[in-house]
Amino acid sequence: MPNAGDSMAALYPFLYGDSQADLEKVLAEVRRSTAAKAVEIVELRRTVLARDGARLAACANAMAARFAAGGRLFAFGNGGSSTDAQEVATTFLHPPGGRPLPALSLAADVAVVTALSNDVGFEVVFARQLAAFGRRTDIAFGLSTSGGSANVVRAFEEADRLGMLTVGLAGYDGGKLAELGTIDHLFTIPSPSVHRIQEAQTTVYHVLWELTQRALEGSRRVSRHTG
Repeated sequence: MPNAGDSMAALYPFLYGDSQADLEKVLAEVRRSTAAKAVEIVELRRTVLARDGARLAACANAMAARFAAGGRLFAFGNGGSSTDAQEVATTFLHPPGGRPLPALSLAADVAVVTALSNDVGFEVVFARQLAAFGRRTDIAFGLSTSGGSANVVRAFEEADRLGMLTVGLAGYDGGKLAELGTIDHLFTIPSPSVHRIQEAQTTVYHVLWELTQRALEGSRRVSRHTG
């Protein structure tokens, strides 16, 4: 079984060569690796935009309609995706500019998450919260790098039962989230790298926030001119 050092060496081989290796060569490889990763994520973002641009606009319009009707956004995910869920909630609720919108991360309340995990099961930590708080006018916004997180799948099943608008972000081919067939707007990131998937997902939800703000502003202008 490989140890942690072997794993790190596989990820960053330029740091594990001869201890007497020329520093300039190491720094040059670091620069090359960093530049290659930057090019990779830029190209991935372009691919997603070209493929899903119209779908992102349609999703944002649907989200704007729910917010305009008094709806709220509930975001959820595990691990790195839980921090993204928190960022989604923070961006909508406390935006750098634009209209604050009601949003909450279901991974943020440690007491609730650990109580449900301990007393019922980790697979229900998000679904139980949606069952308690979710309404038909609300939005369920779930993130899963693999697309296979059981608790995210269960949450979407509950959101569908409640009639909520469902928005999912997944990697690879979408995994179990794609198999559900009931998520209203599912965006998959076609990359084998967890890092690139999460970076591209960050772009997707920030684009959705901006387009939702524009849709709401557009509807307000129409209301002012027709009212």
